Amino acid sequence: MFTFEVPPIRVRYADTDQMGYVYYGNYARYYEIGRVEALRSLGFHYKAMEDSGVMMPVYENRSRYLRPARYDDLLTIRVTIRELPNVRIVFLYDIYNQNGEHLNTGETTLVFMLADSGRLTKAPAELIEKLKPFLIQTV
Repeated sequence: MFTFEVPPIRVRYADTDQMGYVYYGNYARYYEIGRVEALRSLGFHYKAMEDSGVMMPVYENRSRYLRPARYDDLLTIRVTIRELPNVRIVFLYDIYNQNGEHLNTGETTLVFMLADSGRLTKAPAELIEKLKPFLIQTV
């Protein structure tokens, strides 16, 4: 299992609704920050993958709101990948505040797609190689 924790992100006023809670739509942005930084920690960069002609659009996004995040909170995003990708990759998220309170869980499934044709493709070999030390693929 591969796990990465993003250094704390401060909730901005613009991220909140009238009640001072983080607007629910912003959690998708937090997930994106988490997965980009998790892959970057492995030495794998979205931009380089996209420059090679492979895109990674979101196929599915799920969230469960356990407690509200509030203006000025410091959020830690924990990202987990449990299995090697093939044509899709699943990211799991847990978001905590500065007091260690578990605020949110989420899951996104992304697919690998050729930019020029829109066809699905296998995960880049470089990504698989970088994840292998952390994951055991089951057949």
